[in-house]
Amino acid sequence: MRVNTHRKADRPTAVNRKRHQVNAVRQPIHVTKGDTVRVVRGDDKGKEGKVIAVFPKTGRIKVEGINIVKKHRRARSAEEQSGIIEMPAPFHASNVMLIDPKSGAPTRVRARFDEDKAATVGTKRSRTRERISVKSGDAIPYPR
Repeated sequence: MRVNTHRKADRPTAVNRKRHQVNAVRQPIHVTKGDTVRVVRGDDKGKEGKVIAVFPKTGRIKVEGINIVKKHRRARSAEEQSGIIEMPAPFHASNVMLIDPKSGAPTRVRARFDEDKAATVGTKRSRTRERISVKSGDAIPYPR
């Protein structure tokens, strides 16, 4: 009978455990889907666009019309045509700034927490988070 001289593969090693813990961590991102942002670094510097996707695990976002790449795509059905399509690729969220709704200029964002007055006695009080523009001091509403 053959003896297994290798390490047992049925239990995870310490290396794998550490790697998956790191992958599970989500990075805080200052923009959300639907926000209008301006690119401040990179090839598309100065362009504005709307955030179409946010990836919290990698800290990246997709903005329409920004970081356009060409992708070779195979036809997935008989009617569909294969070819080269252009699509926006994700890039790091630190390369964009949120647009101030009052002045239209890029601004940093500060958070303000308000206690809800609708909370009655005996119930848990909730706090609402509001984004505040650093330049103008006005609230920036969340796109819903």
